[in-house]
Amino acid sequence: MIVTPHREGAADGPHLFRPLQLRSVTLPNRIVLSPMCQYCAVDGVPDDWHFQHLASRAVGGAGLVFTEVAHVEPRGRITPGCLGTYSEAQALGFQRIVRFIKQQGVVPGMQIGHAGRKASANLPWRGGQPLGAAEGAWTTVAPSAVAFADGWPTPDALDEGGIKEVLAAFRRGVAMARDVGFEVIELHAAHGYLGHQFLSPLANRRNDGYGGDFAGRTRFLHELIDATRSEWPDHLPLFVRLSVTDWVEGGWNEAETTELVRALAARGDVDLIDCSSGGMHPAQKIEVFPGYQVPFAERLRARCDIATGAVGMIQSPHQAEQIVATGAADLVFMARTLLADPYWPQRAAHVLGAPRTWPPNMGRGDAFA
Repeated sequence: MIVTPHREGAADGPHLFRPLQLRSVTLPNRIVLSPMCQYCAVDGVPDDWHFQHLASRAVGGAGLVFTEVAHVEPRGRITPGCLGTYSEAQALGFQRIVRFIKQQGVVPGMQIGHAGRKASANLPWRGGQPLGAAEGAWTTVAPSAVAFADGWPTPDALDEGGIKEVLAAFRRGVAMARDVGFEVIELHAAHGYLGHQFLSPLANRRNDGYGGDFAGRTRFLHELIDATRSEWPDHLPLFVRLSVTDWVEGGWNEAETTELVRALAARGDVDLIDCSSGGMHPAQKIEVFPGYQVPFAERLRARCDIATGAVGMIQSPHQAEQIVATGAADLVFMARTLLADPYWPQRAAHVLGAPRTWPPNMGRGDAFA
């Protein structure tokens, strides 16, 4: 491994490249490959495309590499091209990826989830609208029989037995992730998918113990964390991705997120909140600009005494360094930036004066030397 020397300066180097200890796992730096759906799996199985996508970002120097969301049952997939956690073939595909990521000194993570009423959709480059019967559409489920938007099918409302079945599917998926060798799990409870649907009054119209007031609407997530920790070892970290606000009047909001995150921090079994937003309703109105979601991570970190991750249009090395150095967040999740440049962490190390680590067979390609 080729290591370039530190530029003269602080002994510990840039904050972005300092390690972070989470339970028994040490991340070598604060750069995270954010989960990004690739929509190209067959029967939920990761293939050569998924391997190269995740392997190249590990070689590129991200400290934690997350899979795209892997769904715990076939009806929970966003599209027919999404990954799953419910077959031996899927487990075998992930094993190859995990092994390679670890060989690079990088931590492998899996985001795990269920799309709920936003499942059974076409691929984004085919419009992303609900599948028709001739395209293999399937019946979706949700907290309540409320469609995502005009033109979307009305989902079946889960009864309590159905909720237990979904939680059991999550347990099986988490057990698979554990056995394959992942070292971080992130529960996807954002972007309008099932975990988020239970939280938001825009999707959850229930009048039983899983709906109504704040305690009812947050019950599913607490039970999901219980189910996850029943299979996920205490020595391994657990993240939760939340949409901090729906960006719609009458929807889930930052005040409710703050109350929820305080409760999650008090539990002691959640290690980090990945702070995103939106995705619940097509009427959302979001002003997007570089770092537009960082204040969510900063406020939750300060108010709730829990580690946070910032995500959303984080593009430059100095921007990422500022986020970590000022305590706005503990980790920087990067999606489109790393999609465009798998070696962005190596470039950021050069810009910020941190060591660069290349596999020896790539050292001669260090264009930043």
